[in-house]
Amino acid sequence: MNAATTWITGAHGFIGRHLSRALAVEGARVAGVGHGAWPEAEAAAWGVAHWLNGDVSASNLGALRAIHGSPERIYHVAGGSSVGAAIAAPHEDFQRTVGSTAELLEWVRQEAPAATLVVVSSAAVYGAGHDGPIAESAEQRPYSPYGHHKAIMEALCRSYGSSYGVKSIIVRLFSVYGSGLRKQLLWDLCSKLDGGAGAPELGGSGDELRDWTDVRDVVRALSIAPGLADSSAPAINAGSGIATPVREVARQVAATWRPHRHLDLPKFSGRSRPGDPLSLVADAGRLRARGFEWRISVSQGIADYVRWFQSRRDAAD
Repeated sequence: MNAATTWITGAHGFIGRHLSRALAVEGARVAGVGHGAWPEAEAAAWGVAHWLNGDVSASNLGALRAIHGSPERIYHVAGGSSVGAAIAAPHEDFQRTVGSTAELLEWVRQEAPAATLVVVSSAAVYGAGHDGPIAESAEQRPYSPYGHHKAIMEALCRSYGSSYGVKSIIVRLFSVYGSGLRKQLLWDLCSKLDGGAGAPELGGSGDELRDWTDVRDVVRALSIAPGLADSSAPAINAGSGIATPVREVARQVAATWRPHRHLDLPKFSGRSRPGDPLSLVADAGRLRARGFEWRISVSQGIADYVRWFQSRRDAAD
């Protein structure tokens, strides 16, 4: 059991909720801050003992400490959550990602210098043009505002580590999915299949390679991350190293949706957003060296996601 006092920024979000519950099961005392009204009973069901609805700011962090005590570790999950949203509203994404990180680091420097930070970043910092598995040392070529803002966030962590000794670990996520995710490819596919409008059309060629990671495995990786933190703000890939084409993911969704009935497979427009990489797959060596194993296959994870979507729909009927 790990009874460390743990804060999670963005605990109300998709990854934050799963992380809160997993850490609480391990014995952590979890509090959270971020955006979203969250009734106390519902937050408690996800393992969050106290939730503060508001910005990641010095005043709110101080208020959280007054209620919950000083944190021993902080998971910084708050920030921009998608490339599309960042392209649509780049200034808002900057504030969510860079602004919140600057506020958190400055507060930790002054008020909780012994705390360990786990900072959730993204493989978008690598950008396009990488063939095969991408190591943490690979050149960063972010294209979208989302990727650039994550890269700035990482640089801030290194700055506060070298100048003030703040300990952190940067965890770069790849294509995270799982029950509760209400956006991105799997949600869009299931929503279109649910609408019964025939074969949906998706962007791109379908041959794009992605490293699909179930959120249940991702939070396991995050749970061991504090032990890797130091003042150099090292980075680690939270990816499986397994490349799966988008076309295959779409096929598995359709096959699981109605396993005994033929469904037309999604069509691909051949048009991609500028800067979208053809391949974004992790070199998972650093995590493997820590004895970490990815347990949930893409086929199992997708089947579980489709069943979650269908159970959610059936419950609403």
